[in-house]
Amino acid sequence: MADFARLTEDALPADPLDLFAAWMGDAEASGMTDPNAMTLSTAGAEGRPSARTVLLRGVGDDGFRFFTNQTSLKGRQMAENPRAQLLFYWREIGRQILIHGNVDQLSAAESDAYFDSRARESRIGAWASEQGSVIASRDELLARVADAEQRFAGEEVPRPPHWGGYIVKPEAIEFWQAGEFRLHDRFVYRRSDGGQWVTERLSP
Repeated sequence: MADFARLTEDALPADPLDLFAAWMGDAEASGMTDPNAMTLSTAGAEGRPSARTVLLRGVGDDGFRFFTNQTSLKGRQMAENPRAQLLFYWREIGRQILIHGNVDQLSAAESDAYFDSRARESRIGAWASEQGSVIASRDELLARVADAEQRFAGEEVPRPPHWGGYIVKPEAIEFWQAGEFRLHDRFVYRRSDGGQWVTERLSP
C-alpha cells in the first residue's frame, strides 16, 4: 500500500473534484488495472438494491459519466428511481471514494460521440447482446454477433437506440484513507442548500 500523508482538515481543497482528480492521478500512477473501475449501486421502485462494476468515462463539474445498455437491470432501475451511488476502491493505495447523487441520461449527441470512439467489435457487441437477458448458450450469442456483423458489413456501426450514457450528479462525496489500527481518515463533502460544498470529518 502506498505511503501517503494523513488526510487532514487543513489539506482539503474547497472543491471535492480537485481532490478526486488528485486521487485518481495517484491510482493511475500506481500501475493498477482499471483505476477507473467503479461499483455502481442502484435500486428500482421496489427498493431492491443491485450493484455491478462499470467504467468511469468522464468527470466534470456537472458529474461522473458512464455508458451502458439502457434496457439492462441498472437502466431499468435508474428509470424507476434516478438515484445512484458510485464506489471507487483502490486497495493498492489504501483509498476509496463514495459518490451519492441523482442520475440523468446524457444527450444523444454525447452518447453518439462516445459510442463512435469504441472499437468496431464493441459496437457490434452492443447490438448483439440484450444485456442481462437469458440466452440458451454462447453459440446463440455468437450467432447474434454474426448477424450484426452481416447487417453492418461495409458500414459504420451506429449506436443502438437502447444504448447510451448517464451522469451521476453528486450531492455528497466521501473520501476514505486507510490508517493504522483501523483509525482511518474519512471526510465527506455535502452540498449545502445554497449549492456550496461543506465538509465534515466522519468517525472511522
